[in-house]
Amino acid sequence: MNADERRLRRLELVVTRRLDGLLHGSYLGLLPGLGSEPAGSREYRPAEDEVRRMDWAVTARTSVPHVRTVDADRELATWVLVDASASMDFGTAELEKRELAVAAVAAVGFLTLGNGNRLGAFVMTPGDTRRFPARPGRLPLMGILRALSESPRAAGAASLAEGMRKMPTKSGLVVIVSDFLDGLDEDGLGPKPPEWEQSLRRLAARHQVLAIQVGDPREQELPDVGILTLVDPETGRRREVPTASRRLRERYAAAATHQQATIAAAIRRAGAAHLPLRTDRDWIADIVRHVHARRRLSRAVNKKRGLS
Repeated sequence: MNADERRLRRLELVVTRRLDGLLHGSYLGLLPGLGSEPAGSREYRPAEDEVRRMDWAVTARTSVPHVRTVDADRELATWVLVDASASMDFGTAELEKRELAVAAVAAVGFLTLGNGNRLGAFVMTPGDTRRFPARPGRLPLMGILRALSESPRAAGAASLAEGMRKMPTKSGLVVIVSDFLDGLDEDGLGPKPPEWEQSLRRLAARHQVLAIQVGDPREQELPDVGILTLVDPETGRRREVPTASRRLRERYAAAATHQQATIAAAIRRAGAAHLPLRTDRDWIADIVRHVHARRRLSRAVNKKRGLS
């Protein structure tokens, strides 16, 4: 067993030991909510139902607004879109963002395995997108994780919007793992929405979508270490930054905060769930907190609708 295999094995043990028993009890463990199998229709409830679930045929026939109802699939198809561009090859804490992305995919895979569930993936590298068919079981998942770990590091960007457009159209669960820095205005400070927002909105209209955003603390604030050489891994641009300047560090932190708010707002507007993970945090604890929060929200919505 080589070093990569040992790392993947340790990752599997960490995920299964810490998550086993914590997140059971709901079929869609990561993103509880509606399924995708048609189960009829009912009258539309203002302020509760989403217009995108309108059943226009029944509405036209009865002259009363109706929405489609669905049952949870007995076999869940989960598709993961993973950003493996050069910006992910960065990390100043316990992990690189790329390693955190592998860990996130492992958590998604082990949480959704079982009952015949299938997991497929698209891995985006600069200039190429590799597709892994959706298959059940542990071995296909380990193959995806191995491919991610061994993916060659190369300069250049990968188009997140283009990757989203390649996702299957059949309804299911879609998980996007990225830093979401692609497609922003210069420094992420411009008024335009990210280029990937429209593609994410289209995905969320057909699927349940979870956006896992991986980040590093040095993307949020600069340390005071004198002259620091920064290199853009996707373009190769270099810049000497005088980090001793308090004013510069404050401007950097403010710009980073604005950039993160822009990304979070775009994900929210698109209708996707948002799970931020950082290389300096307990990522498994963050996943557990996210799932419990989604479950509480789902129970509250169901109680309001009189379904529980």
